Amino acid sequence: PGPAIEQGRKLAREGADWIGVGGESTRPGSKPVAAEEELRRVLPVIRGLKRREPSLPISIDTTKAGVAEEAVRAGAAIINDVSGLRFDPRIAEVARRYKTPLVLMHMRGRPETMQRGPFVRFIWRSLGSGLSRSINTALRAGVRRSQLIIDPGLGFGKTRRQNFEILAGLSRLARVGLPVLVGTSRKSFLQAVVAGEGLDPSR
Repeated sequence: PGPAIEQGRKLAREGADWIGVGGESTRPGSKPVAAEEELRRVLPVIRGLKRREPSLPISIDTTKAGVAEEAVRAGAAIINDVSGLRFDPRIAEVARRYKTPLVLMHMRGRPETMQRGPFVRFIWRSLGSGLSRSINTALRAGVRRSQLIIDPGLGFGKTRRQNFEILAGLSRLARVGLPVLVGTSRKSFLQAVVAGEGLDPSR
């Protein structure tokens, strides 16, 4: 865990508002990881960061309620669920009990298959309905609306063009009345366009 802890501290010194810690890759084509392995990877990092940077907020990036709960007990202050409560709705109960912010991301399908297509024709319709389901699931579980943050999920089951459509229309998401989190760093769709590959609507 040492290098991960030092990287988190470095990012904090460079101005990061919080540090996201995750033990399961969600890149396209990635395979799921068992909860026990995920915990083995994340708990030492969370505990180490909390010891060295006690005021630094830490986000646990997971789709499993058991992992979320153990991470919060270890010091994580935010839960980030890339599945938007689709994979394990019990994450909402963890957020309710511990009163943590809960990030609900929109993702079509699963990481293993999300970029294989076919892709939806109207991304804003998919985005709106998907985020609405996630928000309603959280609220029904007793999570306060003030705890919720939404994420359009750039690169998660969208074509290159659709990702840029979302970026261009972020004000539409703001109308939901919740904070919006957008993750753009190291995204392959940006790398592809910079490399001159264009906005092929099928990719």
